[in-house]
Amino acid sequence: MSSVLVFLEIKNREISRISWEAMAAGHQLAASLGVPVDLAVVANRDNPLLQTIHGKVPRTVYAIDDPLLHDYTADGYTTACAQLIEHAKPTYVVFPHTYQVRDFAPRLATRFQQTLISDVTGIEAGPAFTRQLLQGKLNASYHHSGSEVCFLSIQAGAFRADAAEAGSTAVEPFLPKLDATQIRTKPGEPFRASAQTVDLTSAPILVSVGRGIKEEANLPLVQELATALSAELAASRPICDAGWLPMERQVGSSGQTVAPKLYLAIGISGAIQHLVGMKGSQCVVAINKDENAPIFEVADYGIVGDLFEVVPALTTAVRKVKS
Repeated sequence: MSSVLVFLEIKNREISRISWEAMAAGHQLAASLGVPVDLAVVANRDNPLLQTIHGKVPRTVYAIDDPLLHDYTADGYTTACAQLIEHAKPTYVVFPHTYQVRDFAPRLATRFQQTLISDVTGIEAGPAFTRQLLQGKLNASYHHSGSEVCFLSIQAGAFRADAAEAGSTAVEPFLPKLDATQIRTKPGEPFRASAQTVDLTSAPILVSVGRGIKEEANLPLVQELATALSAELAASRPICDAGWLPMERQVGSSGQTVAPKLYLAIGISGAIQHLVGMKGSQCVVAINKDENAPIFEVADYGIVGDLFEVVPALTTAVRKVKS
């Protein structure tokens, strides 16, 4: 029977947020095809993290386990995943678009004489897979031809992690046949971002500021609102380019792609490069004095007014509610 197989990734001793987003994408794809979803993760079947998957996938979780997989190598992961795909025979294979996936998934797809459709931001009927070009200025639609397995990776923030469906599941150990001679590289240290890097993708609330703040000295005004909301402070590119906030807080096509429950866009006009990075937000509140600003086209709630009057009033109101 045809199926959608979603590979999850464990990072920092937990299943990464983007893996849940990939699962949500897998459910959407499977629903359009009328087929079940299976999951796969490199882990021992007794790993307690597998218990966190229960209730979030309708069929089987494959626990891929071998001593040669305890340290990541592209050779080991490619060979093990290829054997699982040959065993499970899925129609589509979905990955989260992470550094690790970028390293081995193209090689895995090539083993099946296929091409990885990477950084997918949308799935339409057909199915058709949307990817962005020219820093989000254009959307391209890709279709998989032929009857062979299709490989795709999901862009962070493109799908909502809470869209993963509920259902019972069973863990099935999968023991690939690996040999040390197949591992041509020596395992190295896992990729680690700078210790100062802020992971905006995991923040449920973001307060994002744009050039409407006028000068760096005015940033504390927005920071106070973020603090009152227990939110992370983010920014559009001009703020980070000016050095007012570190680049790690930039949202957009050249920054982080986010999908918080609440996104406050303060003094942000809504250039396409910025919209690309926050379009997955569940609720968008925009504050801008220009009633024709593009940000209002994607906002769920809009406030046309001077941010220097609106933001302090919001901060006071939030503090009253919390007190």
